[in-house]
Amino acid sequence: MNKEEVLDVFRSCGAILEGHFILSSGLRSPTFLQKQRVFMHADKAEVLCKALAEKIVAEGFGDVSQIVSPAIGGIIPGYETSRHLKKPAIFTERVNGKFELRRGFEVKPGEKVIVVEDIVSTGLSIRECVDCLKELGADVVAAACLVDRSDGEADVGVPLVALTGFNVPAYAPDDLPPELAAMPAIKPGSRGLQ
Repeated sequence: MNKEEVLDVFRSCGAILEGHFILSSGLRSPTFLQKQRVFMHADKAEVLCKALAEKIVAEGFGDVSQIVSPAIGGIIPGYETSRHLKKPAIFTERVNGKFELRRGFEVKPGEKVIVVEDIVSTGLSIRECVDCLKELGADVVAAACLVDRSDGEADVGVPLVALTGFNVPAYAPDDLPPELAAMPAIKPGSRGLQ
């Protein structure tokens, strides 16, 4: 899938929002990709995640034993991508602010895994997930996402496979353009939920 095809899926679901948004990174943006509006349609999620699985394989990262995603946002794309890779999917969860494997999920020392996320802005969630897995001895061969908002700038600590890039401006809260500062900010993401 090319960039416009990916974004057309988001548009068809009303998932590209305009306004003043507080991203999970704390940065502010005039555009927010509300991926849950895509994920509520299994057929749309399947199209995107099948294409992501194909890209993972094409870039040489398909030889893994399981897919690991950071909760909450990565759970659905991780699961759906794993279905197309024919590998199990597990996820990390924040416990006292740090990612951990729970629910009986495990990775073995040396086990090759790939982290699958929904949207990357700064790469923080992936980096924290990768750190958790490496502490457990896993070999994290790469990470993958549906949309890389940084368009290749985010450092996730491992190679990143993005279905597409979508460079959307993001600003520090104390450095907003006047038109953004004039709007009330909303936080539509999930980081910080208990």
